[in-house]
Amino acid sequence: MTTPGPAQRLALHIRTTLGDGPFRPAPGWTHMGAVICDAGFHARRTYRSTIWPRLLRLEAAWPDAATVRGFRARLVTEDLAVAMDFRSPGKVATAHGIADLLAAAGVDTRDDLHLWLGRQANRAALRTVKGVGPKTVDYIGNLVGRSQVAVDVHLRAFAADAGVRGLGYQQLQAVYEEAAALLGHEPGGLEHAVWRFKAGPARKAAAAGAGAGQASGS
Repeated sequence: MTTPGPAQRLALHIRTTLGDGPFRPAPGWTHMGAVICDAGFHARRTYRSTIWPRLLRLEAAWPDAATVRGFRARLVTEDLAVAMDFRSPGKVATAHGIADLLAAAGVDTRDDLHLWLGRQANRAALRTVKGVGPKTVDYIGNLVGRSQVAVDVHLRAFAADAGVRGLGYQQLQAVYEEAAALLGHEPGGLEHAVWRFKAGPARKAAAAGAGAGQASGS
């Protein structure tokens, strides 16, 4: 009997755990300031409780930052750390670096960025920004409507549950893409479904911890 390969094992685990879909992709943003800040600030943070509300506030407070030019104009006179209520010089610097790179490349809108990311050389250029790795590049693509698999700790944990372990970023990404093809799903939609499934317990635990802290007067 033939032993199932990694993509087959992952596909079986997806179907068993998540069902047959359909799986909708993450909504992303049309506001480029939100795209840039999402990419720059999201890593290693609880997204729904920490990053998402701040991005919504930024989108409302800086409507003129819907383009890269508008966002950079805001940065001339306003402190992004204050606007995001997020005291992390490294993450602020990453957002500035992304904005500067996109501006230099003539990328101004969501549609511009969607098209620009279709070239490998541009994706490589984005990785020259400090704090931007392969996952962030793919994540930015999903934020502007591309359908990609951005491999993070949640996707790795889900794959490990399926017995798929020890693969590098691109290898595991390819396994997810093959599993998506086997099941007839868009890669970005499948990725988002896995992320929501694995992030859910973490969100519930964080909420429970916050509730306990409030009850104890902390």
